[in-house]
Amino acid sequence: MALLHPRRASARLAASWRLIAVALALSVISAARAGDLVPIRIPGTAPTSAADMPPLVPIVRAPPAPVAIRSLPVAPVAVQRPVLALPLPPMTAPSAAIVQPPVAAAPPMPRPLPVAVAPPVVPPQPQVAAAPPVVPPPQPPAPVPAAPAAPVPAAAPAPPSGKPTDSILVASFNIQVFGEAKLAKPQVVDVLTRVVRRFDVVAVQEVRAKSDSVVPTFVNAINADGSRYQYVIGPRLGRTSSKEQYTFIYDSTRIEVDPSSVATLPNPGDKLHRPPLRARFRVRTNPPEAGFSFWLVDIHTDPDEVPQEVDALADAFVSMRSVIPDEDDVILLGDLNAGPPQFGRIKQIPGIGWAVSGTTTNTRRSKTYDNLIFDRTATTEYTGRWGVLDLQETFGLPLDKALEVSDHNPVWAAFSPWEAQRIAGR
Repeated sequence: MALLHPRRASARLAASWRLIAVALALSVISAARAGDLVPIRIPGTAPTSAADMPPLVPIVRAPPAPVAIRSLPVAPVAVQRPVLALPLPPMTAPSAAIVQPPVAAAPPMPRPLPVAVAPPVVPPQPQVAAAPPVVPPPQPPAPVPAAPAAPVPAAAPAPPSGKPTDSILVASFNIQVFGEAKLAKPQVVDVLTRVVRRFDVVAVQEVRAKSDSVVPTFVNAINADGSRYQYVIGPRLGRTSSKEQYTFIYDSTRIEVDPSSVATLPNPGDKLHRPPLRARFRVRTNPPEAGFSFWLVDIHTDPDEVPQEVDALADAFVSMRSVIPDEDDVILLGDLNAGPPQFGRIKQIPGIGWAVSGTTTNTRRSKTYDNLIFDRTATTEYTGRWGVLDLQETFGLPLDKALEVSDHNPVWAAFSPWEAQRIAGR
């Protein structure tokens, strides 16, 4: 039949080849992964272009049946981590050059509490640069015992021309009507500068000038010999057109000031014509925290209302001891226009004492107006030494020339440079 019908035989052979090709294609599909694209070609046909290529047929397989996994309980195992033992560094012996004085550490001078009534006074910058600190003896002295309650006799010595190394000298000086006219007198300025150079801190009253250059010019004159004095100054105060200012002038090589502490005290009830100026100072020592720190409260009372103003100062003194909890050394100083018999309520403050007693303080040697007042039980740094610098006797001036300088003599007291309570560990 094949011989008789060759075309039928060729057709059957072609059909057989197609079946074989389909079988081969199915085997390829079964070997491919699910999701693969497999080209399907029919043998015997050759594509002539990309359009003649057979399509890619995706393979879809059923997902495998889920397998159940059973977890076996495992007993916990305690694991101890090794501890690395590191050797400690050897301790270094302190240097022999460092001397530790027997004092307890004290915090640096803190900022005071804000004043409720009067705004703080921003002190102007001095004209000279700050001096480096003076290194005191390496070991502080033993605590100075409290001075006796009895007043010191009037025959106290005047301070030496050179400042002592074992104490600081705090002074008060009412430079009568201190302004441009007084600065224009060279002989007066010469005496005034020599007065200030004798002391470490001078509380000045009665700066009466319209110009702000009076005190800076005066400080420049003080420093003309190489000294390094600086100053802080308060605002103009007074109920009349005649205003006055307080100022503190201090030797920056021996004393430092806390600028944030400078302020005018509150004046409740308006009992004071010129409320005091306060500032906190500290003696420059090594270490710094061992230096004697203290408040100075500068005052000039009105001569017509002395009893009322002195009693108001008693309240101001007590309130100052609570401004900074760790500072109990308050020194009220200035021209009180009153002597100890007229101190009124000030004398009722427990432990209160004063430096000047039994002598006059004005230039005419007739009145006791100027003083330094402090709590003797708290300010045990007071050495018991005080004095009145008589302008006539000290500088060989007749009365009229001394009165050109001022109608007041400077008064002063000496204090230990070391904080007694910190030395004693109290």
